[in-house]
Formats: sequence, C-alpha cells, structure tokens
Amino acid sequence: MIDVYAWRTSNGLRATIALAESGLPHRVIPIDVGAGAHKTPEYLKINPASQIPAIVDPDGPDGRPLVLAQSGAIVLYVCQKSGRFVPQGAAEHALAMQWAWQAGTDIGGTSAAMNQVEVVSPEKVQSHIDLFRKRFLRYFGIVEQHLKTREYLAGAISYADFILYPNYALRRDLLDPAAYPALTAWAKRMAARPGVIEGMRLYTEASH
Repeated sequence: MIDVYAWRTSNGLRATIALAESGLPHRVIPIDVGAGAHKTPEYLKINPASQIPAIVDPDGPDGRPLVLAQSGAIVLYVCQKSGRFVPQGAAEHALAMQWAWQAGTDIGGTSAAMNQVEVVSPEKVQSHIDLFRKRFLRYFGIVEQHLKTREYLAGAISYADFILYPNYALRRDLLDPAAYPALTAWAKRMAARPGVIEGMRLYTEASH
C-alpha cells in the first residue's frame, strides 16, 4: 500500500492520477497546504522541503521502503513500477519526456506564477497578471498544435498526459474551447478515464 500525501493542486493531482491509473494499491492522505499541514513536524519528516506531493512506498526497489517527493519523479516511478504508461520505443519515450518537462516546468511554472500574482501577492498588479496569462496561453497554443496530429502527447497515452492534465483542468476557464479544439478533445478523453476521475477526486469533491 503506497501512501500519497497530496492536495488539490496541479502537482498533487498528478500524483493521485498516476496512482489511480496505475492500479497500484494506494491511500490518498490529504495535506491541506492552506491550513499549513505541509509544515507540521510529522509531514516534515516525510518531506523536509514542506512541499506536496510525496509518497511512501513500503515495498520500493529491492523490497526496501522508498520515500519520494517531486510530482514528476513520483508519476514516472509509479508508472514504471506498474509497467504501464511508459512508452517502449526510444523515440516515443523521448517525446513523452519532452512533454513531461514542458508540462512540469514551462506550463506548471507559469501556472504557479499566476497563482502568486493573482492570489498570494497582497498587491495585485494587472500587468503582471496579464503577462503570465499570456505566457500560459502561448504554451497551451504549442500543445494545441502538437495534438492536432495525435490523440495523446506521445501518441499513445503516457505519463506525460498525467503530468499535463491537472494544469489544464485547474485553469480551463482561461482556455476557450473554440480556440483550442484539439486540446479540448484531448481533455475530454482524459476526463472520461476512470483513473483520472478517481485521481481528480481531491479537487472535484471540493468544487461541489
């Protein structure tokens, strides 16, 4: 039984989606970052960086326990352990890795910056908000062009799609379906998957 410590952020939802899709036995332990649960002594023993997500796998490599942080590392580890969603071809695997990095750094970083200037910062500067929104839309424009010729980021569904999807789902209000038809079709395919539905539960149950 893998314990996954997560919250309803894009990083946390990547981990819960990957675990739900993988079929590995796991338990989701909510860590309310708004309430400071990521800074408690108990959680700091798991991740001293006080960030989510993190997992504890009592049956890690060579049968030894593994504590792992960073959403991208967790998603890839879970998929490799389950033997699913990791492309076998070298070109496809390289493509999945490219999009995993782009989703996690370019898009994810921009989304985090938007949250800082829109929510966290005590002074709201519209030019800063507009800057990051424009960058966010530009990155998803690149995704749109890529998805025009394939159903998933690396052809077949892969860990890269699990990393990207929460960034879309949490900010889809900014993405006009008419302007992003291929992206919207991809998102509908993702949203219909039982593993994605289960993995998004932290977020969807709080939204209703």
